[in-house]
Amino acid sequence: MSTISTTDYRGVYHFSPKEKWMNDPNGMVFFKGEYHLFYQHHPFGTTWGPMHWGHAVTKDLVTWEELPVALAPDEHGMIFSGSAVVDWNNTSGFFDDEPGLVAIFTHHQEVPNDHPIQRQSLAYSKDSGRTWMKYEGNPVLEHESFVDFRDPKVFWHEQTKEWIMIIACGQTVCLYHSPDLKEWTLGSEFGAGIGSHDGVWECPDLFPLSVDGDASQEKWVMLVSIGADPAFKEGSRTQYFTGDFNGITFVPDEASHTVRWLDHGRDNYAGVSWSDIPAEDGRRLFMGWMSNWMYANQTPTEAYRGAMTIARELTLEKRDGEVLLVQRPARELEQARTPVLSLQNASIRQVSEQLNTLRLVNYEIYAEWASDQSVQFALRSGAGNETLIGVDASQNEVYVDRSRSGISDFHEHFLGRHAAGLKAVDSNQHMRIYVDYSSVEVFANDGQAVITDLIYPDAGSKGISVQSQNKDLVFASFHIYELSPIRVEGQSE
Repeated sequence: MSTISTTDYRGVYHFSPKEKWMNDPNGMVFFKGEYHLFYQHHPFGTTWGPMHWGHAVTKDLVTWEELPVALAPDEHGMIFSGSAVVDWNNTSGFFDDEPGLVAIFTHHQEVPNDHPIQRQSLAYSKDSGRTWMKYEGNPVLEHESFVDFRDPKVFWHEQTKEWIMIIACGQTVCLYHSPDLKEWTLGSEFGAGIGSHDGVWECPDLFPLSVDGDASQEKWVMLVSIGADPAFKEGSRTQYFTGDFNGITFVPDEASHTVRWLDHGRDNYAGVSWSDIPAEDGRRLFMGWMSNWMYANQTPTEAYRGAMTIARELTLEKRDGEVLLVQRPARELEQARTPVLSLQNASIRQVSEQLNTLRLVNYEIYAEWASDQSVQFALRSGAGNETLIGVDASQNEVYVDRSRSGISDFHEHFLGRHAAGLKAVDSNQHMRIYVDYSSVEVFANDGQAVITDLIYPDAGSKGISVQSQNKDLVFASFHIYELSPIRVEGQSE
């Protein structure tokens, strides 16, 4: 079982720290059979404070082992967000016979009676991330004019044989390049006059994806998170752009002149992708912080605060002539399933009768039905609580309504209904819902639209039901699986 205990709204199959505060995922890199997740961590409190890099690893994206703090504040300041890479060819000179890990992060230094200073620094590990040495030449990159200059995401660009850094610069991102991770040259700046500027730009990412798996139809995807602004009840969220990148400049395509959101819920922020996924795997894997800066410091947990979304596979797919960034749950989650219910061509009455017998907390629902029919699920029901998730066929939308999902008085804007436009991919609607102790993640029509929301229901609220105005509705397919960390042979509870 996971080394992370299950208490106090803690998800069963979502990562959260054993104790204290967590926010942005950092330094996500795959190396020697392990997925590393570093994260913004305050090890001495359950609200945001002096930032460290916490550390956890997994071999299966479900069962996590939490390791000691990787990076702690020093004379240059706190350890803000950043990334990690495998330096396969020792371009940095940090390694000898074997490749190692290099972390690129923001040093945030408070200055009395002035604005903080944000600079970029390096640390390296020769033992698969267990211990880290900070580069004696830190910081390696600073900027004279940007007050907000943070969250470097670095990757190797094979075409130019250089490292690329995309970094948030207030209301834009800057693109730098380097031969050795130490000396950086500014290539270009992107963001003026395009995208949402409802908050400060943060935690960018940049990577190529093939459209519909066709390598000749490659586009570059840029993720940019925007911080919470009191003027906007949505709080913090993440947008994406598509276009071309030549190692120096990102050129957006026409579709990027319309603001496009990665997630239409409230609780998927600062997400970035894993570096160095092996070529034989070929996936672009993503994970986000499952909270919102609007209320992150007030959520009703006690020993800890903060969790991550499930891992997701990102692809670019053409739907109705439009190229969309599509998200699907990482396939590894299928190994965490225990079948509970499996029905084919079942009437809504038959499904309802089966659901009435179930009491579940951590599970996955897959349902498929005719695309012109509206369906609504009530999940985590009981004690006056319920979370409503459904498709409104008349409005062509998928939604999550957490107006009665449990504890909500910690913030005035927590209550609400969150929706996303939805187009049928074939003659049926396809809905995949992941439910845990304090979250729901909805993937509609094969990842076309995604909604991630926190919920805080009463512990006894375990009911599941479904309804439709069409009493003759038939589910082509209906499955429920209980989800729990993957057991390793010989492992004790």
